[in-house]
Amino acid sequence: MRAARSLVLFALLPVFAGCQMFNSKPADSNAGLTRLQGELVSANGQLVFQPCVGQQRYVVRDSASTTLVQDAADMPDKPGKLFADIRGSFTSAKVPGTDGEVQLQQLYRLERSSSACQDPNFKQMTVHANGNGPAWEVQAGAKGMMLKRDGQPELALPFVEEQVGNGRFSLSTEANNQHIELWVAPQRCTDSANGSIQHLGAELRVNGQVQRGCGYFGGARND
Repeated sequence: MRAARSLVLFALLPVFAGCQMFNSKPADSNAGLTRLQGELVSANGQLVFQPCVGQQRYVVRDSASTTLVQDAADMPDKPGKLFADIRGSFTSAKVPGTDGEVQLQQLYRLERSSSACQDPNFKQMTVHANGNGPAWEVQAGAKGMMLKRDGQPELALPFVEEQVGNGRFSLSTEANNQHIELWVAPQRCTDSANGSIQHLGAELRVNGQVQRGCGYFGGARND
């Protein structure tokens, strides 16, 4: 009888093991990393990041080869501070008055701007996208999508998000007798109007007409 119970127990072990493996959660690729927005400045031959909030500065170490250092050097010399939205591993300085370090992992956005740190909509947005010729802009968040187009009235719309795979997704809506879609994919993208660099490629489709542009995740999305 004991032998029979042992056989049953051993027979069930692979099942339990399989269930444990199946229920295990995938590792969080952002674990231990922090996303911050701030200003980039050059100091003593190094690129230094100053967050929008706080006084601590961080020397940028581009451990993920994002080309941020070269991109900052190539950014058009226009009015405004050099704003950056980055994710990385931040280490504060141990000696007061000196700079810490950030091991950079992800560049979300790089642009000339004097107001990006004070953007009142950033924390509520999940996705921002824009394009040119004619100009258009989409801001999406938990309360819906705002579509702005040159020469057209602004539209506030509900939407449905669909994941396509490989980090790609779409936001779509049927409203005001129009079929509107925003397609987004992980892809380095340069804005043709101001030279800003964003980490998403975007397509706006309105009733089948396609306009291309760039995009980035807002503060309400932790990808």
